[in-house]
Amino acid sequence: MDWTALRLSLELSGWTALLLLPLGMLIARELAWRPLRGRAWLEALVALPLVLPPTVLGYYLLSAFGGTTWLGSAYQELIGRPLAFSFQGLVLASIIFNLPFAVQPMQRAFEAIPREVREAAWVSGLSPLRAFWRIELPLAWPGIISAMVLTVAHTVGEFGVVLMMGGNIPGETRTISIAIYDRVQAFDDQAAAAMSALLLAFSLVAIAVVYVITGRRARV
Repeated sequence: MDWTALRLSLELSGWTALLLLPLGMLIARELAWRPLRGRAWLEALVALPLVLPPTVLGYYLLSAFGGTTWLGSAYQELIGRPLAFSFQGLVLASIIFNLPFAVQPMQRAFEAIPREVREAAWVSGLSPLRAFWRIELPLAWPGIISAMVLTVAHTVGEFGVVLMMGGNIPGETRTISIAIYDRVQAFDDQAAAAMSALLLAFSLVAIAVVYVITGRRARV
């Protein structure tokens, strides 16, 4: 078992979920309630990582964050190290390829809140911010929790984008999915099987949690 790779995967998934929570919530509320021109194109853009091959997405992210681009150059001048093939680059890439897993469940949760409930909160004197904290969040929390669970599970198991964007640097960008690939390449079936079983169990528990949460919401 490559415990360093597992720790790195959990750290990556934690930072991704933490940063995607406010960003995904903002995007989800806008898509759920605000009349937007070109909504279909915006929703398609958010959902694109679901259908785009991971290596293709990884290639474009690597091209965008490389040292020859303005973003990569600015980061390297500011921080003193390249953005590509770094943990920080992995976090940024992870936020992008996890957008649909975070946004879509939260969008459905916000869409399920009747407009009359929000209007009643405003008429009662609640400001939009207080209505968000006291009305919207308690009603949308199953979708928000589901989004975070799916984001964590997807990040831990992602391979293609991580390999393209981060490479295979021990302790820096080698996640557990890449460690499994390494063990298979080295014909270490025992270690590969142990890490694969761990990811299988983790994914099963994550999906079960999502179904439990959504099932409870459906029965309420």
